[in-house]
Amino acid sequence: MKIKATIERIPGGMMLIPLLLGAVLNTFAPDTGAYFGSFTKGMISGTVPILAVWFFCIGASIDLRATGTVLRKSGTLVLTKIAVAWAVAMIAASFIPDTGIQTGFFAGLSVLAIVSAMDMTNGGLYASLMNQYGTKEESGAFVLMSLESGPLMTMVILGTAGLASFEPHHFVGAVLPFLIGFALGNLDHDLRAFFSKATPVLIPFFGFALGNTINLAVIMHTGLLGVVLGVGVIIITGIPLIIADRVIGGGNGTAGVAASSAAGAAVANPVIIAQINPAFEPVAASATALVAASVIVTAILVPIITALYARRFGEPKAAVAEAEAVDVTTQTQNH
Repeated sequence: MKIKATIERIPGGMMLIPLLLGAVLNTFAPDTGAYFGSFTKGMISGTVPILAVWFFCIGASIDLRATGTVLRKSGTLVLTKIAVAWAVAMIAASFIPDTGIQTGFFAGLSVLAIVSAMDMTNGGLYASLMNQYGTKEESGAFVLMSLESGPLMTMVILGTAGLASFEPHHFVGAVLPFLIGFALGNLDHDLRAFFSKATPVLIPFFGFALGNTINLAVIMHTGLLGVVLGVGVIIITGIPLIIADRVIGGGNGTAGVAASSAAGAAVANPVIIAQINPAFEPVAASATALVAASVIVTAILVPIITALYARRFGEPKAAVAEAEAVDVTTQTQNH
């Protein structure tokens, strides 16, 4: 059976399919982990430790000698996404109370939910899409996008926007596994090669664990608000990302569209941040539901929009590959 090949035909399928399977399990049999216990429970409920190991391996995979093109592309997308989320947080904080909106259509919406949904890109989905519609440099931008993973950027945005305060050691704890992996990977290339292999392997595991934090009825429970937030993430972050990719990154905008998703890892951010700063506990549950809905919505829509955009504005991948081959040949002849 060609199970892997079938899954990989779906953009971001290696994360999306396990995530959906986990969500189905959590929706219809939420006590499965507690019933079986032991390793089964660990796999179902191990979102944080699995993400911690994945974050470590991501750090180990980053080479300081990365090409300027990859750094420019990834840096442009990462900084734009974070800047947009920060600007939105500043604006939203002026009319959304600390306890979130309590009544009406927007009941449950909080700055925590908005920032968590907007400040992280689904790196696995992005890499899959750019592998299909972009260049190897654009696909490589996934490396620095991993800096957005985890609660660190959400904490930074909330802190710098004056919406929360965190102890310095909490910031260190959020990024320490990544930094240790980064240091080891650059001190020893064999370690980089060793840990880098685990990065794609861990994706379906944390996808499944994250899925087990999602109830498929969440979109019904949040009403249209979760769908609106997901669409808002694509529009509000996507337009600046397209512009930045075209003007600064030197691309045609396809990478910007592909980076406009909400990351599956973001589902865990409201709870993690509420554990660090109890002031967010009243809005953590509703924020988790809304972020989960936005993850599902963007995971469905971003691949479709990226494909349509690439068809309209992007170069066929064959043409891109041919151009890269010609460029390599020219450089070889010049040397």
